[in-house]
This record gives sequence, structure tokens and C-alpha cells, in this order.
Amino acid sequence: MRSILKIVLQRLGLGLVTLFVVSIVIFVAVNSLPGDFAEAILGQGATPESVATIRRDLGLDQPLVVRYFDWLKGMLTFDLGTSFAQLNFANFGGAGSVTVAEQIAPRLSNTMFLATVTACIAVPLAVFLGILAALYRNTAFDKAANMFTLSSISSPEFFMAYVLILFLAVLNPVFPSLSNIFEGMPFGERLEKSMLPALTLTLVVTAHMMRMTRAAIINLLASPYIEMARLKGLSPMRVIVKHALPNALAPIINVVALNLAYLITGVVVVEVVFVYPGIGQLFVDSVKIRDIPVVQACCLIFAAAYILLNLTADILSIVSNPRLRHPK
Repeated sequence: MRSILKIVLQRLGLGLVTLFVVSIVIFVAVNSLPGDFAEAILGQGATPESVATIRRDLGLDQPLVVRYFDWLKGMLTFDLGTSFAQLNFANFGGAGSVTVAEQIAPRLSNTMFLATVTACIAVPLAVFLGILAALYRNTAFDKAANMFTLSSISSPEFFMAYVLILFLAVLNPVFPSLSNIFEGMPFGERLEKSMLPALTLTLVVTAHMMRMTRAAIINLLASPYIEMARLKGLSPMRVIVKHALPNALAPIINVVALNLAYLITGVVVVEVVFVYPGIGQLFVDSVKIRDIPVVQACCLIFAAAYILLNLTADILSIVSNPRLRHPK
């Protein structure tokens, strides 16, 4: 138990260090974007004096190091700052201004809803198909499943999205093509409008998880304890589900966690295609208008989600490893 706790604490410490380094990269990269917010809102006819005034009001005239530590201090106190695009310059930072947290909260909630719907479809489907592919390996079903997964992995997200729109919204109007959800929408209607982006993401992530499940189980089928289970007369399905699958959990958990992280950090293209009001759509819109605080906050949320889910995968893999849970 002590060895497991030590490894978990090491992983947590490494995650915090990684997040700190990533925050530096995010801040430098975002502030290196071409263009200037002050010039963007004032237009081409802006005078240098007016541009300098807005930059001073926004703190953009401060050295990069000073701005980074001010931003980091705000992150540590959960103060994401004020959105440049929603500022009330007549009452800077006061009434009429919208904070980054107020902008991101509903968008993040929408993205989490989409990720949850996708995960509820994709994870059981991928594990089930992976078990069947391992059970009937080298058969027509296995070859068809592998062909389907390779096609899904090879196809860009926007292509898959437009194919689903064509077949499920245009030729056969089963689901709406636009996911214009809003706060207070009934759950059933919200779910219906989220189905096409959820199915698109399902096609993208199911393939990777299914192939990993299949490979992990097949690697264990030649193990002595699997041979013993077969000699006892157990059915092939029972051998895989009861004996092979529990010992294949570590790699499966890792790939599931990576794909769940993708559902939060990699939804930008899908949200743009379906006009889904999630954090990915907000990120794209904020980049267009150089809303630096929102862009930085979105990037940090993406990085934190990815690191957190990877840490969770590492910890669950450690806990599911019998050699660590039951040392000699």
C-alpha cells in the first residue's frame, strides 16, 4: 500500500510541474499571436495615443514576465480575469464588464455534457466490439471491424461530421444538423440536438479504444492461466470476460482516459462544424478577436483536463495492477 501511495504522490507532483511548464508555454504562445486587441477594436483609423491608452488600461504595456505572474496569481485564486471583448471601458472592470469565468462556465458545461453523452456511447461500444473482435479474431467480423476502425481513424473529423449531416440530417432527417442548445433547454431536446456531434466524436474515439481492447485481450490469450481456464471447460466468452479482461484493464484504462481527454480538448473542429456552443467554439471565436484572457483560460483548461485524466489513468492502472496491490 505504501508503494502505491508513493507512486501516486509522485504522479501528482509530476502533474503539477507539467501544468506549471504548460502554463508558461501557453502564456508565451498566446501573447506571441500576430495582431493586437487594441488595434482590432479601434480599427485602421486608430491613433497611436488611443491604442496606447487601451493597452495601458488592459495592462498590455507591462513586461511579459510581470503579466505572466499576475495571470498566474489570478489562476491560483481562481480569478480568470475580465474578457477583453466584454469590457465596459467607461467603467473598466466594473459594471457592464464580463469576467472570463462567466463566459467560460456555460460553454464548459455544454462541452462536458457533449463529452459525457459521447463517453456513454463510445466506451461500452468500444469495449464490447474489442471483446468480440478478440473472441472471433481472424474471422470476417474481425476483419470488418478492423477495416471500419482504420477508416474512422484515417478520416478527418470534419469529413465524418459532414457525412453524418448528409445521411442523418439531410437525406434522412433524424437529427438536427445544428446543435444550437441553450441554458434551460429540456433534457430530451438538448440530447437530440447533441446527438450528431456526439456520434461524430464516437466514430473518432471508438476505433482507438476498440483496437486497444482487442490487442490487450489477444496478448493474454496465450497465458498459462487462460489455458487452464480453457481446460476447465469454460466457454470462450467466459474465459475472456472473467479471466482475460480484468488483467487487460491497465492498457484499456490508459487508452480510455486519453480518449476522454480528447473529448474535452479535441472538440474544437466538431463544435465549429455543428455550431455547438461549447468551449471549443468559444476558443475559436476568442482567437479571432484576440481576446487574450479567454484564449489563455481555454488553453489552460484543455491542458489541465488532459493532465488530470492522464494522472487518473496512471493511478487506476497502478491500482489495477495485482503485482503492486499484492507485493510478495
